[in-house]
Amino acid sequence: MMIDTHCHLDMYGEEGLDAVLKRAEEAGVEAFITIGSDRESNYANIEIAKRYSPVYLSVGVHPHDAKDFSGETPDEILGFIREEKVVALGETGLDYHYDHSPRETQRKVFIAHLDIASRTGLPVIIHSREAKQDTLRILGESGVRKGVLHCFSGDFDMAEKAMEMGFFISIAGPVTFKNARRLQEIAVAIPDMYLLVETDAPYLTPEPFRGKRNEPAYIVNTLMKLAELRGVSYEDMVRITSVNAKRLFRIGTLSSRGEIVYRIRDNLYLNITDRCTNRCSFCVRFHSDYVKGHNLRLLDEPSEEELKDAIGDPSRFREVVFCGYGEPLLRLEMVKSLARWIKERGGKVRINTNGHGNIVNRRNILPELHGIVDSLSVSLNAQDEEIYEKICSPVVKGVFREVISFMREARQYIPHVQATVVQMEGVDTEKCREITDGLGITLRVRKLDVVG
Repeated sequence: MMIDTHCHLDMYGEEGLDAVLKRAEEAGVEAFITIGSDRESNYANIEIAKRYSPVYLSVGVHPHDAKDFSGETPDEILGFIREEKVVALGETGLDYHYDHSPRETQRKVFIAHLDIASRTGLPVIIHSREAKQDTLRILGESGVRKGVLHCFSGDFDMAEKAMEMGFFISIAGPVTFKNARRLQEIAVAIPDMYLLVETDAPYLTPEPFRGKRNEPAYIVNTLMKLAELRGVSYEDMVRITSVNAKRLFRIGTLSSRGEIVYRIRDNLYLNITDRCTNRCSFCVRFHSDYVKGHNLRLLDEPSEEELKDAIGDPSRFREVVFCGYGEPLLRLEMVKSLARWIKERGGKVRINTNGHGNIVNRRNILPELHGIVDSLSVSLNAQDEEIYEKICSPVVKGVFREVISFMREARQYIPHVQATVVQMEGVDTEKCREITDGLGITLRVRKLDVVG
């Protein structure tokens, strides 16, 4: 189910709103955050949220209306916050494109909102247009680290700096426009954990409805474009952005129990353990409970029977992948038994491993995987032992040589073997490629923060 994290429901009028929300519900929109921009819209949205259960709201003063901000306004906003369904402050920020309010006034009002956010802990919805430097400077000085740059229109440097401060980046309808190449490139580069989606309805209508009044139901089109750009399924994109919205705005429910199987694109992934013999500095499990919107933080390791029940028919998937948040070969006997069961039912098996399997099991395990594993993906991670020890912090020192040996040996027993490295400081991908070329296996280079 989808969440429109930014729309202006007060702009539809009482009679039109029922129809707009009905169409959105039929499209699969689960919840809405309607955004305040001035005193009148704040009051109107409070009443809308009371009348419609899926609607939440944010209260604030838009930079266009900053000129109307008075000494009493902060107290009024604090009064609005006491309303049950207020989940954020804003939209607030800076707009140097239209300059409907003097820039110095905009900055003072923006700072006032951030001060309220600091006192209340509410996330801030930020409007920034042609005001990159002042927006980042004011955010940095404020100490506020929770919010979103809505309908993002800046460059990737701005997005990176905002994410470093903890802010989400929200993508709206313009990403669907044919001439939006720069925005599309940015939308691809944003890590899953920082991505949100919105309509900004009734503005910024996406293709193919451009030219008509926008409405929350059209969020489907923006999500479809994002899925296409990022190379994931539409369902993946809905799940990722909905989970992020729930995390940031604390609406709806999130499961506290990690998933033991999870689907990404056409593959089914098995999450069988949180244990690992590496503590890689880039590993997502040290930064988030989520991969592609799936909670992978296990409370208990699943049994083989639990996994079989959750998998169902393995032939439905392109591959069934032993992966998750830990090293699957720490549970070797269960992996072998379950892989055999998957193969007997027409499935294909891949194991994502750190290559420590022979060390942890104190024998050459690769002959035992012959015939039951179709593909092996080994995390090479570095070009030499020094860099490997630095970024992977392995439990066993000197294990880098074993990883190389494991990959060399694997070719005798596994039809397809590949190595992976992450682009990060200190990692020489060309030297890594020399290693894998020498072993006769392929190398996949992935970007930092791109997981799943």
